[in-house]
Amino acid sequence: MNAPLLDCAAADYITAVLTLYLGLPETPLRASVHDRRLARQLHHRGVPLHVIESAFLLASLRRLVRPADLPPLSPIRSLAYFQPIIEELFANPVPDNYLEYLRLKLRHIATGKTASLEQTPAVGQENTFSDGR
Repeated sequence: MNAPLLDCAAADYITAVLTLYLGLPETPLRASVHDRRLARQLHHRGVPLHVIESAFLLASLRRLVRPADLPPLSPIRSLAYFQPIIEELFANPVPDNYLEYLRLKLRHIATGKTASLEQTPAVGQENTFSDGR
């Protein structure tokens, strides 16, 4: 049985989610069928793209600023990796400027400007999980 056709808005949303996901460090080169299904489910639930992008950036930053003395993490293999953070940010919206803050932090890491990051706690770590994970 073929999958139902998506309207343009749904197709654009799914494409945007998968493009953001695949553009992150340590993610696969292409999306899987499961990744597409999850992106479709996020659209169906009405999760805003800014929430998804914030979750992607927050998770990526946590991985990138992780202490070097800890064992390395395995690469991200699925969009489902970000599901807990998407759920947290969807349930507990962040300030309007938070997405720009996360983008700025990631740019600083990408350009090697990590000195300012070392002076601040791991991005959002204390906000997303109340049990200190």
